[in-house]
Amino acid sequence: MTTLRQVCEAEGVKVGTFVCEFNTPGIGYILKNAGCDFVFLDMEHSGFDISDLKSILRYFEAAELPAFVRPPGKDNYAISRVLDMGAEGIILPMVGSVEETRQIIQSARYTPEGSRGVALGIAHDHYQPGAVLDKLAAANRRTQIYPLIETVDGLKNVEDIVSMPGVDGLWVGHFDLSCSLGIPGEFDNPVFVSAIERISTAAKANGKPAARVAATAEEGADLFQQGFEIIAVSGDCWLLQQAMSQAANALRDLCKS
Repeated sequence: MTTLRQVCEAEGVKVGTFVCEFNTPGIGYILKNAGCDFVFLDMEHSGFDISDLKSILRYFEAAELPAFVRPPGKDNYAISRVLDMGAEGIILPMVGSVEETRQIIQSARYTPEGSRGVALGIAHDHYQPGAVLDKLAAANRRTQIYPLIETVDGLKNVEDIVSMPGVDGLWVGHFDLSCSLGIPGEFDNPVFVSAIERISTAAKANGKPAARVAATAEEGADLFQQGFEIIAVSGDCWLLQQAMSQAANALRDLCKS
């Protein structure tokens, strides 16, 4: 099975989508067969709880579709539970400082790289037995940590954050970043454009990927040219709504007398 780390370290664009609505057994196969390399599963702005997460990650595993998970918070408890349920990568909201990032790394990695509470033979290691040190090392290799840069503080400290050992890449929260900059939704504003360039440059300088959600394939292509390698195109509820709207309108047009 291809791991999330292998996907993120592969050459070229990595294409996925945002999942915040559909916790259904077929979702992994549907998205995998649609061409997704990964998914961004959101718990911050969805109704997914920890039980939902435990199930939906099995749906993605069955389809061999690696998943990032955004927990509902960035405290130790939120991080460790999401990882224990089997998340290979975590995207942490509103990260603003080196100290915050250090605490996240401590919570997400087992000793000697961190202080994550040990629970073995459960969902995250597929309920398999094995030598303790081998399993701790394997979990540390598997786990991907991506801070979300979506505040002025995160932008100010982005070079220091991305250079930290244990940080694997950066996600940009574009809506929240624009709000924090005082220009809500003004993605063409020079201030926002400069911020995005700074984040992309910082990631590239440290040999780590930058990632973002794109509303359309065209926007995703523009982001790729700006240095973003990992791109989630739209999301489950919006893609369904868009496709249904196009089909319904086309049918009505065809049925006009």
